[in-house]
Amino acid sequence: MTPCTEWIPMRQRELHRYHTLRLVADRRITGAEAAQSLDLSLRHVRRLLARLRADGRRALVHGNRGRPSGQRVAAATRQQIVALARGKYAGLNTTHLTEQLQAQEGLAVSRVTVYRVLRAAGVARPRCRRPPRHRSRRPRKAQAGLLVLWDGSPHAWLGDRGPACCLVGALDDATGSLLPGATFVPAEATVPYLQLLRTLVETCGIPVALYMDRHSIFHRNDATWTVAEELQGAQEPTQVGRALAALGIEAIFALSPQAKGRIERCWGTLQDRLVAELRLAGITTVAAANAFLPGFTARFNARFGRPAADSVPAWRPVPRGLDLDRLCSLYTEATVLNDNTVRTQGRLLQIPPGPG
Repeated sequence: MTPCTEWIPMRQRELHRYHTLRLVADRRITGAEAAQSLDLSLRHVRRLLARLRADGRRALVHGNRGRPSGQRVAAATRQQIVALARGKYAGLNTTHLTEQLQAQEGLAVSRVTVYRVLRAAGVARPRCRRPPRHRSRRPRKAQAGLLVLWDGSPHAWLGDRGPACCLVGALDDATGSLLPGATFVPAEATVPYLQLLRTLVETCGIPVALYMDRHSIFHRNDATWTVAEELQGAQEPTQVGRALAALGIEAIFALSPQAKGRIERCWGTLQDRLVAELRLAGITTVAAANAFLPGFTARFNARFGRPAADSVPAWRPVPRGLDLDRLCSLYTEATVLNDNTVRTQGRLLQIPPGPG
């Protein structure tokens, strides 16, 4: 038998068959021995020998080897995916890009297909992820409202199209859903958190506990004690701390950024998806971004939210007669002057006549 010089890609099983049949053709072993070695019948070994003499090594590989799949995405579609990934949807991760291609462009492609097309075209991943490390994750709370995480995320949410701003928002631990009241503000401050607390309590109810970092907005980090504080054995709370205490909400403070991993991962997702969708919507102002947030929040919760383990929520109803406007306000201590005026925050307030 003349050896075939054409290079044919073969698997180990096919190579084993080829070399065994060559031994039979060279009369170094018998057909029965080859059949036993290959776990085939003698009749099939003779059939393979005849095909090997006629077609060479190609007779031992599948006829579709090297041919493109009949289910392969068309070349024009592949080019369209690459062009959109480099142009209109630049910066979107593979999953988000696949969802946009399906919803906006009408392309019925899977995430795996998009991933393979982009990697074959040399389109790099928009984000380089560090290799995972083993950590023990805290299990989620069983009921919605048992624990709410809130935080602020300064980021270039509007890119170079608008001013820098900070997103202040809250996340329910049990469901992973963004809660009402998230807003873009110029910087992280006390007033946005009081407004977020008011919206949260009005819309959902009073949560059992709030999880937050040790920012001076939430926690007194100074070592200054007044005589009254020394007598009562505790420092006066911050404006936000006073509102939480008045509502009976337990304040839990994280001792490290890693302890806030659940909401930090949420910020990472938002900095990926929300930034891209704000850019696609052509939004350039903070006011327009705030108007865009409710619709995005509904889509985000539908995509990433999950049902709580216990379907009975733990939100407490707002007590009748509770004045949320007064409770979620800034309290300032000032002295009433002889002309019944009060000076506070650069303003002069006149107190009208009346009892007290």
